[in-house]
Amino acid sequence: MEGSRPMVLSSLSRSPHGSRRPLLHAERRIAERYAELVRLAYLVLPSSLGRHRRVLAAHSLVQRSLPEATPSVPAPRSSGADGADPDRPLRVAVVRGALAQCRRPRLWPERARPPRLLVPRLPVVLGMRLAPRSGGAEEMALGQALSELSAPARAAFVLLRVEGLTADHTHGVLEAAGVERARVAVREAARLDTSLGAAAAAVLTSDEFDACTLRARPTDLVRRRRRVRLAAVAVLAGALAAGGLAAVTHSAPKTPGPFAQRPRSADLVRVDPGEWADTSRVDFTAWPARGDRVRDRALLDRALAVWAAPPPGTRVVRAPGTPADPPPRAPQLLYAGDVSGRAVVVFHDGRRLVRYGDTGTGELLVLARTDDADVTTAAALALAERGGAVRYLLAPWVAESSVRDLTRPDSPARSLPVARDGVTAPVPRWTGGGCGRRPALQLRSSPAIAEHHAFLLADLGGLTPAHLTYTPLPGHGTPPARQPREATGPAALVAWRQAGCDLDSAGGTGVRAVSTWDFAEQDLPDGGGHAVWTCERADTWRGPGNITVLLRRPGGKAQVVTRVRATAACSRFGQHVVARTRWQSPRGHWYVLAAGSRAVTSLSLSGDVTAARSGHTLAVGAPEDARTRVRARLTSGEKLPEVGSRSSGGTRP
Repeated sequence: MEGSRPMVLSSLSRSPHGSRRPLLHAERRIAERYAELVRLAYLVLPSSLGRHRRVLAAHSLVQRSLPEATPSVPAPRSSGADGADPDRPLRVAVVRGALAQCRRPRLWPERARPPRLLVPRLPVVLGMRLAPRSGGAEEMALGQALSELSAPARAAFVLLRVEGLTADHTHGVLEAAGVERARVAVREAARLDTSLGAAAAAVLTSDEFDACTLRARPTDLVRRRRRVRLAAVAVLAGALAAGGLAAVTHSAPKTPGPFAQRPRSADLVRVDPGEWADTSRVDFTAWPARGDRVRDRALLDRALAVWAAPPPGTRVVRAPGTPADPPPRAPQLLYAGDVSGRAVVVFHDGRRLVRYGDTGTGELLVLARTDDADVTTAAALALAERGGAVRYLLAPWVAESSVRDLTRPDSPARSLPVARDGVTAPVPRWTGGGCGRRPALQLRSSPAIAEHHAFLLADLGGLTPAHLTYTPLPGHGTPPARQPREATGPAALVAWRQAGCDLDSAGGTGVRAVSTWDFAEQDLPDGGGHAVWTCERADTWRGPGNITVLLRRPGGKAQVVTRVRATAACSRFGQHVVARTRWQSPRGHWYVLAAGSRAVTSLSLSGDVTAARSGHTLAVGAPEDARTRVRARLTSGEKLPEVGSRSSGGTRP
């Protein structure tokens, strides 16, 4: 299925003028542009349909656009940029069809299929579920941003960013597709385009949104068997009624499928120990089954039974956005053994980690999302917690393991003993609050991995520790396109010494990675010293991320400037940022400080105090309670409002 291109069949019907030439020309253009047109339809269709339905609907829309894209009368020539566009009729037909799928009748149930999808149209897929390849956090964030747009604005965004049309050309396509407020849709798309930046185009063309490069999976096998039986019973009942036979009073007894009740230990998936070195997918799917009880069928069956139907008294802990439904098929076994005198079993079902544990006073079930993990985010999982310490199970590709204290960047990392089955010695857990001891795992992957390197993982209370990264100040070794790097270098460790004190606010379960980005530096007035503006971003497995902007000064505690939840700021889709805070100098004077990232050319302050400065930073004397706001101008000429609206209170040095 991967890389396949469905065939577009020629129509044998003739055009109203008796010539097949326009029809054949349109068919040839569809064949040449098939993948791009399907991507356009897929992105415009609402995400509420689900990935499988969107894939089939996108292919159906493109294949059914042939008659609409073949006008019986040649279109008039236009003097605009779209007049010489041979693909305009195709785009109009695809966008019109996709927008029609987005419209629901007034009283139509929200969760029900749109009425146009109730009647299957070619192509039809039975017994399989199709979906594009899953992307990472950036693709998830962009998908969420697109889903929040109106359907016409979503179409305008794709035409602008992916198809590369001008705003006027996009407006013309939308109007031709029947959009009444096309200008409004283009403006709405332009606003999102400004906030996301040019990087969105590259992500939109990734496999996450490619409805022609697909992964195939079976449907719910148990439900399918039941539906087949019900359909057979219905057909039999109809035949008996038509023949005047007696009504069927009972259906044939149902034989439960292999997982109708719950998977059994004999059905568990077990990966060969050396598979991780021979696969391009280095994540939890490459972990072998480890532990001294991987053959204990009683323990494994008990863990599976608790997962399928937790008995009364079972404590169930779920990371945000993690479903607690039973396994749809036999999961993969990662670990089964005794840790600190307690039985522990860990499963992986392709999208979740599930840890079963015997606490001595009951049973504990912990579930967390781990879809699209990689070499770093699938390098360790918390196996057992006891006495304020955690034992981790490390990935088989981890060649070196140590522990370092984030609050002491000059202190070397201490070696972390690891048993033969991958279980570490106890690692002290963060106590929370203040800037006390902050242990972090420092791991190094095997040379057999192409991405062989050292990296840091920090415990934030979840089943998997968060991956820590660092982006230095502009001009401090950063490439033109800002790229995060591993937080193991001297500058990164110094930055994390202060940023790590605020990790509790980004903590909690469900955090995939935390990055620190030093986006500006500033000499403070009245001899206040040199300060660095830092944006700390915590990305979750669900996609949304939370940020904390900090003002860091050497030798002092970082000052919290603002916190913003569920934002694209400080990510690949929010590469420009400007922030503001109040600050009291060593001489007792109050100032408003502001700073912007690399593309900021000037700053303007408004409110109780007004000022304007060229460059990245601003420091203006102002009363302690002055109400102000800051805006930045970018190299592109666009204006950028400050991130968040709540500034922290001033602190004395």
